[in-house]
Amino acid sequence: MTKPAIITVDDDQEVLRAIERDLRRKYAADYRILRADSGVAALEIVRELQIRNAPIALFLVDQRMPQMSGVEFLEQAIKLYPEAKRVLLTAYADTNAAIAAINEAGINHYLLKPWDPEENLYPVLDDLLDDWRTDFRPPFEGIRVLGNRWSPASHTVKDLLSRNHIPYRWLDIETAEKDPEVRKLVESLAEAEKNSLPLLIFPDGARMTQPEPTEVAEKVGLKTHAAEEFYDLVIVGGGPAGLAAAVYGASEGLRTIMIEREAPGGQAGMSSKIENYLGFPAGLSGGDLARRAVAQARRFGVEILAAEAEKISVDGNYRTVWLTNQSQISCHSLLIATGVQWRKLDAPGIEDLTGAGIYYGAAMTEALSCADEDVYIVGGANSAGQSAMYFSRHARRVVMLVRGDSLGASMSQYLIDQIKKTSNIQVEYNSSVAEVHGADHLEGISVYCKESDETNLYPTNSLFIMIGAMPHTDWLEGVIERDERGFILTGGDLLRDGKPPKNWNLDREPGLLETNVPGIFAVGDVRRGSIKRVASGVGEGSVAISFVHQYLSKVV
Repeated sequence: MTKPAIITVDDDQEVLRAIERDLRRKYAADYRILRADSGVAALEIVRELQIRNAPIALFLVDQRMPQMSGVEFLEQAIKLYPEAKRVLLTAYADTNAAIAAINEAGINHYLLKPWDPEENLYPVLDDLLDDWRTDFRPPFEGIRVLGNRWSPASHTVKDLLSRNHIPYRWLDIETAEKDPEVRKLVESLAEAEKNSLPLLIFPDGARMTQPEPTEVAEKVGLKTHAAEEFYDLVIVGGGPAGLAAAVYGASEGLRTIMIEREAPGGQAGMSSKIENYLGFPAGLSGGDLARRAVAQARRFGVEILAAEAEKISVDGNYRTVWLTNQSQISCHSLLIATGVQWRKLDAPGIEDLTGAGIYYGAAMTEALSCADEDVYIVGGANSAGQSAMYFSRHARRVVMLVRGDSLGASMSQYLIDQIKKTSNIQVEYNSSVAEVHGADHLEGISVYCKESDETNLYPTNSLFIMIGAMPHTDWLEGVIERDERGFILTGGDLLRDGKPPKNWNLDREPGLLETNVPGIFAVGDVRRGSIKRVASGVGEGSVAISFVHQYLSKVV
């Protein structure tokens, strides 16, 4: 924990050094001793500590200073640190001013100079510091994100930190009037920083304004470049299938690297609760599942890269993955586990307000902002049902918009039963979003009901879309065969009239999870014909490693 600060201010350098020496002798073990030779310089220190969220326990300030008196300094400093204790240093002639300052600036004590620290200084400060400690609550020491709820860039930063399990505190600048912590922080910032949100403030005092996700990833310690140029196995995609392959591959001795452009866990990692995963009778969140799998993978030596694959190339027995950060990684065997993305909702206004009240997926980072509001969820499969249950704990009401006339075709029965029992979840069947409304953020949606043939406008600030599944496979163009929807073809799906694909140069047919390029495999939701379930993805990822070994035994 960061030590609370004691700040002493005096324009007389000799006196300032003596006071600092006395303070360090007694309090250095438990407090940071900081000094300034003017009120102006001291205020700069106070503002910087406020930005860092660092505590100040006590001000020990000389009254007679040029430009700014001790009382004038304290009147400004206590606006930022109202709980800090205040002691004024005075000469005999300033006694009346010191007494008056008890009322004017809330001075806790005044001391006449010079003094004997053992008799005059330490007993006074001991009492004041003991009082301060009684009410002190240690501040949050992780990353703080100051932004605007309706800013897509702020949402991106929050999502990146949350899904990578990096603790942070969200501070909405719009709450500055009613939230003292936000107000004090905003008052401490320069105008340029206030106008360049989101602003990330790190425990070491470093700040980033409007950062790119890659910049944030590097700052928080996520690896963005591989340690080596060649691996036995490269896995692109960090969902359940990719994580399972990483664990099994590394545990069986393969030099393994996993590349994930967002955060390990994939869409499953955004699930609020998975209740039908084998071995967890009480269920677990997708985030917990991803966190456990990442820890397991790292224990076996898997290298995890926060990066995005841009293309692949094949040269003999070597497969190369090219990344958007201009680096490349080569391997003998490549496994594609990039999963799927939510299908875009086609309705007027959607694109302009995405990230500003409209989100694809559960976006659990927005849950607290939805307190006492009506939340709308588009979709009728398990992901939508899990999200509805999660948001029902925060929102006033959750409305599910389902295009069909029931949930039974796409949702597990246990979720249907839970939704029926949850009083603030409302399911609207035969319904779809016809249009969204709002200037800089979502303010309402028009919902079309097929049954009544009516369109009605409903006020809301939050719309979460979870419809369909589209693979992200354009980067494989020209190398890997896909179907008309972009799903990767593997195994028997590659055969034409019983013959293997063009340029297949082996005397065997492609394996069950193998693509049209020998040694390149596809697992999980990105593969045509896969079962869209977490357990099946994990199964495919683990099974694929046996095929990888078989392939490597022939080429290495």
